[in-house]
Amino acid sequence: MRLKDKVLLVTGGGSGIGAATCIAYANEGARVAVVNRTLSKAEAVVQTIHENGGTAIAIQADVAQSADVQRMITITIEQFERIDGVYNNAGISPSGRVTDITEAEWDECLNIDLKAIFLCAKFVIPHMQAQGGGVILNTAGTFGIRAAKNKAAYSTAKAGAINLTRSIALDYAEDNIRCNAICPGFVVTPLTEGFDTAGRDEFLDQYQPLRGLIQADEVAEMAVYLASDAAKMVTGQAFVIDGGQQAGLFVG
Repeated sequence: MRLKDKVLLVTGGGSGIGAATCIAYANEGARVAVVNRTLSKAEAVVQTIHENGGTAIAIQADVAQSADVQRMITITIEQFERIDGVYNNAGISPSGRVTDITEAEWDECLNIDLKAIFLCAKFVIPHMQAQGGGVILNTAGTFGIRAAKNKAAYSTAKAGAINLTRSIALDYAEDNIRCNAICPGFVVTPLTEGFDTAGRDEFLDQYQPLRGLIQADEVAEMAVYLASDAAKMVTGQAFVIDGGQQAGLFVG
């Protein structure tokens, strides 16, 4: 029970990596706030947690909206009396070059994948300062380390998420607040469902040295470690889970 009695909030908690993390957090003894833009998805994850004997609540929120972010934090604290950690996992992954995407598409990606991290940190950090510390985790992704073709907005947002992670870590270390990023490679989630099997396999054969598909619960295991006291001296880092993709320029 590595997270016994901790209160942890996960955005994008209704599916994929977020859902797997919520369940893993609860299984490790945490009380979990499952946040999702679609409430029914959050409620389904909460039901699974309850069936496993855990404690969780569902919250609907658009993490790109300041009022929603403040409300989800307030609800969590009202329900559980404190908030020990936030995992900013909500995100979208649009494709397009800068000449192809619209200004609205650019803004939506930057708002959900980057601004939301800023908003959550801005409003949760004062509570963490008052209680003596806390943990902030951010999903960045390998495209935040190296850009990819046809992913201009997404690559930009994720690179910003990594440096925002470092800035938060540096600025609030004296308050015992840790901040780290998780950078998954190609993970089997609803976000990657549009990738056809043949194209996926060709991509993995060329770029991923370790064979196999990365599962959401493997990323969740990293999120458990980083939220736990075992990682009390770990901050400002970007942890890559990509089967070795970032080890070289290409494999095949």
